[in-house]
Amino acid sequence: MHRAPLIAVALLLSVSASAVAQRPGGTLTDPGSRIDSVFRAFGASSPGCAVAVSQRGTVVTQKAYGMAHLEHGVPNTPATIFEAGSVSKQVVAAAVVLLALDGKLSLDDDVRTHLPELPDYGAPITIRHLINHTSGLRDWGSVAALGGWPRGTRVYSNDLVLHIARHQRALNYAPGTYWSYTNTGYNLMALVVGRVSGVPLAEFTRVRLFEPLGMTQTSWRDDFARVVKGRATGYEPDSSPGVYRLDMPFDDAYGNGGLLTTVHDLLRWTANLESGAVGGARFITEMHRQGVLTSGRTVEYAGGLFVTSYRGIPEVSHSGATAGYRAFLSRYPAQGVAVAVLCNAANASATELGHQVADGYLGDALVARADADSASSPPPALAPARLAALAGVYRHARDGQPVRLVARDGQLRTEGGSALRPLAAGRFRLGGNVLIFDSVATGAARAGIRMLTGDGDTLRYEPVAPFAPTPAQLAEYVGTYESDEADGTFVVSVERDSLLLRDRYGRAMPAMRPDYADAFGNGRLGIRFVRDDAGRVTALSARDGRAWDVRFVRRR
Repeated sequence: MHRAPLIAVALLLSVSASAVAQRPGGTLTDPGSRIDSVFRAFGASSPGCAVAVSQRGTVVTQKAYGMAHLEHGVPNTPATIFEAGSVSKQVVAAAVVLLALDGKLSLDDDVRTHLPELPDYGAPITIRHLINHTSGLRDWGSVAALGGWPRGTRVYSNDLVLHIARHQRALNYAPGTYWSYTNTGYNLMALVVGRVSGVPLAEFTRVRLFEPLGMTQTSWRDDFARVVKGRATGYEPDSSPGVYRLDMPFDDAYGNGGLLTTVHDLLRWTANLESGAVGGARFITEMHRQGVLTSGRTVEYAGGLFVTSYRGIPEVSHSGATAGYRAFLSRYPAQGVAVAVLCNAANASATELGHQVADGYLGDALVARADADSASSPPPALAPARLAALAGVYRHARDGQPVRLVARDGQLRTEGGSALRPLAAGRFRLGGNVLIFDSVATGAARAGIRMLTGDGDTLRYEPVAPFAPTPAQLAEYVGTYESDEADGTFVVSVERDSLLLRDRYGRAMPAMRPDYADAFGNGRLGIRFVRDDAGRVTALSARDGRAWDVRFVRRR
């Protein structure tokens, strides 16, 4: 699990953290029954979670809720093994940093030094780019989904991830230009560790990290068929209330996720990121070194860690999600508090649960939960005509994803229903982000949006005209489109005056809605038809989450 990419998801969800001043102190109390209340939804008829809290390296609370195995009635315990999802990434980053400290590689090496199979994109992708998610590499899971085989539908391995990566002719963006989360980099780093050290990542981390730190219950899911004693089964809710289905990661790709561990071992792990007992001071520095873009902007992401703040105090954390597992590991250095949450229920918000637990231990160090603008003067009322002028369809300048804003009930809202809070003429707040409508400042009839994110980025959205294609226009798109990058095929047809996509196996995609001229989407998948100089449709550009502009050439 991870933070949303720099596309419209950020606009719709607005989860960016704001940098705020550190607050000293904090009252540490054992919340006791408070923790029980946080996890009250998980009982004997549902999967659940384990949680542990430490203060300055000493575990002060360990609890567990719900069932590890519904079929056999086995409850979760603090010693239950779960899969940690993307919390695993910091372990891979640590392995690479150790190799750099050993002098076996440099974090500024071109990754092709170690993986020469990868394409040459004209500018080097460094290992540091991989660590910080600034490489521009397309996420292999998104590419696989475009080929008709999303994660969970076939067994993937790190070698297969490399196969997918080496067939990509383009990046999402030039290395170092932007930040966007991509699992590909961490799978590739797992391979780099193996090639440089001479042993697989699983063996390297066991010898250099897990055993020295006493993480006796931690290993990797590098063979999904291996029996792991004490492991909880992953579940997801069924359509019927109170009913669950198995949801396991039948996958051998690891490094992006795949760490099998306990809450106690995770606290041992994160304590070492404070003490440096393994690795030393330079190790700690590199693990917390945040990425810097070519523009000079520092991003929140470091060595598999988000370095941000939570309710006014510094926080170092990461969340995780794989199949039916959810995870969250956070550390509050100024207060010496760390929280680990591992769950085997896909509907468990491990991050929210972890923060609720942390609230009970951080005490008066926390800033009260409140809208930053609530103490200011009431927001300015906007005339209906002004709201209507700002509504419409906007396209993200980086990846083309559309965002629709509507004027409803005296407010400007995202199509999904989130209200934009007016701050001043042409300025709105949405979660931790500020939206600036350039049309108000310039007087233009309609101009773009600048979104100032909580992490210091500026996202730009340009206005586009709505698109209502005629039957004749839809007919221009009909054909078969193939991509060797995704190893996939789209068959485009028109049914009931709507565009329909099927993959090479005849499976229909959810209905495609017109977004803007030549562009359609269904919420997850976005496509834009490409024309030659004569106006003929010759290809389509596909966008699936973390893979942008994957080309499918029209064959007939």
